[in-house]
Amino acid sequence: MRRFNNTFRHSNGFVLVGFSEWPKLEMVLFAAISIFYIMTLLGNSAIIILSRLDPRLHTPMYFFLANLSFLDLCYTTSTVPQMLVNIQSHWRNISYIGCIAQLFIFLGLGSTECVLLSVMAFDRYVAICQPLHYTVIMHSRLCQQLAAVAWVTGFSNSLVQTVLTFLLPRCGQYQVENFFCEVPAMLQLSCVDTWINEVEMYAAVVVIKVIPVGLILFSYINIVRAVVRIQSSEGRKKAFNTCGSHLLVVIMFYGSAISGYAYMAPKSNSAKLKGKLLALFYGLITPMLNPLIYTLRNKDVKGAVKKLLGREQEQGWNMA
Repeated sequence: MRRFNNTFRHSNGFVLVGFSEWPKLEMVLFAAISIFYIMTLLGNSAIIILSRLDPRLHTPMYFFLANLSFLDLCYTTSTVPQMLVNIQSHWRNISYIGCIAQLFIFLGLGSTECVLLSVMAFDRYVAICQPLHYTVIMHSRLCQQLAAVAWVTGFSNSLVQTVLTFLLPRCGQYQVENFFCEVPAMLQLSCVDTWINEVEMYAAVVVIKVIPVGLILFSYINIVRAVVRIQSSEGRKKAFNTCGSHLLVVIMFYGSAISGYAYMAPKSNSAKLKGKLLALFYGLITPMLNPLIYTLRNKDVKGAVKKLLGREQEQGWNMA
């Protein structure tokens, strides 16, 4: 406790408590998070580069996947570097403006991913249920418009929640019970009734999470019906492989994000730890796993990697 009091200071800002109550766990987390963050950067950057360089990946599916990879890069970078610095230096402060920016960016990117995943499910629905009209329906302009809708919706939600959250009086409360600034943790600092904010937050959950989940379920119910009607086993396998990666990403992201609301106001240290680990999972682990999930079961991406590596190797031989 003495270490907590001596190393945590605030001056018109906030203190990110993070995992400071478990100092031994922090050292393990520092090493693990550093590795996971590097893997996240490399994996998602590779997806973006491949989707730009290989003509075979110039399709709606990989356009949305590149958007998802760029989003995940920004998503993790909005919180992880600050967390690593805080663990290493034991200096937990974040400025008032920095906290606003972090909450706005992290929430905006998370909300955008919710909508983008439903857009990707729609793309798979059209590809499997309307294969003859796929290129006509999913033309480049529509893909850009759908991506724009996801980004605008996500950051519009974030703007509203950020403004409402920081308008609340805190009466000297400044210790944020997480490793980054987020709405539930900031609401706990308020010294007035926050029921309006909580109602607005749950309404946003319905719009940003529940409705997209409903659209995803609708898409996949129709996809399953279409796949069952496919005569060849090879065709069914290909269809399930195409959709399986996206469905796994959806389950991981939505599962961990929605579960986090169960620990919105934790009472015990155990509940606090579980809530923070869940936030770490959907804020870092899921973005790290996304490129692996999409590449391990995707022949097009594997082919693009081999082609790129072969081209670099050939250039090396020519230079030699």
